[in-house]
Amino acid sequence: MKKYLLLAVFPLLLFSCGSDPLDIDASGVDMKLDYVNLDSLLYNSNEKLVALGQVDDKYSRIVEYQLYYCFNFTSDPALGPDQILNNFYNEKYVQRLEKRIHEKFPNPAKNHAEILEGFRKLKFHFPKAKFPEGIVYTNSYFSSSAFCTENAICMGMERYLGAKTDVIKELPNDNFYSYIKEAMNPIYFERDAVCAWVLTHIAEEKEDAYLIEAMVNWGKILYLTEAAFPDKAPEIILRQSTKNYNWNLNNERAFWDYLVKNKLLYSKEEKVKQNMLHEAPFTSGLPDGEKTPDRLGQFIGWRIIHSYMEQYDVTLEELLKTPYTKLIQEYEINE
Repeated sequence: MKKYLLLAVFPLLLFSCGSDPLDIDASGVDMKLDYVNLDSLLYNSNEKLVALGQVDDKYSRIVEYQLYYCFNFTSDPALGPDQILNNFYNEKYVQRLEKRIHEKFPNPAKNHAEILEGFRKLKFHFPKAKFPEGIVYTNSYFSSSAFCTENAICMGMERYLGAKTDVIKELPNDNFYSYIKEAMNPIYFERDAVCAWVLTHIAEEKEDAYLIEAMVNWGKILYLTEAAFPDKAPEIILRQSTKNYNWNLNNERAFWDYLVKNKLLYSKEEKVKQNMLHEAPFTSGLPDGEKTPDRLGQFIGWRIIHSYMEQYDVTLEELLKTPYTKLIQEYEINE
């Protein structure tokens, strides 16, 4: 199941498959991706329901999500929708939040162009896959970073203002722990838009999967995100600090051995999968305690995919179809 490769002895094996499969030219890929700055429409409109109506026909699920999930329309049935929206945007904190959003994203078209280019690269690899028709940029009032429907992505811009921004610092620590605030980094904005779509529509998570199966699937998700942004640093693709990324590289073998020794790879316990795959302050249960980064399972899954792609000349479509049992057989841990 695992092989160890000594780089000093076998350096050529790492590059046996030749060219980088992610080094492609997608300039000829035809793709359209509309965008709507719903946050600006709502904030600047005196008739906010009219503003919502402008996008409701094409993005009705996002409008519904904005109203009932982000703004919690059902919380006070005595008030009409217009009044609830006006009350929200008249709050002093929200007004300062809006100001910070517009300062951080003065020209969403620039961010949108980078996301579009990322999807073009993905479409080069997956010409028949489903891709979004548009992206709606909004203030989700910290409900979510990226929310996908069948045809679009909703990006909550307020979650990318940076941990040091005053309106982020003011969020209550009992609901927004420090690691959550640190994750609100604008460098992840474009990455998150594409990764959310890949997770939802191209390499979906499987229910009742073994831990190792879920790890490998996350590896595919991250590798496809990397294919969209091949020039971004691995830390951005993995959503990790440089310190945590280096820790993972230095402890890759030790963590794999821990999973094998404790017979966790074929666990189906949700608690185990949550601990290894989901965002948290750290991965619990390891010898280094709170020094260990979170989402170590995602990292190992990504390394498994990289190990396979370094050895075999396959397309990303073929990779996506390759079962996890075959991929882990080719996993080589660099020493």
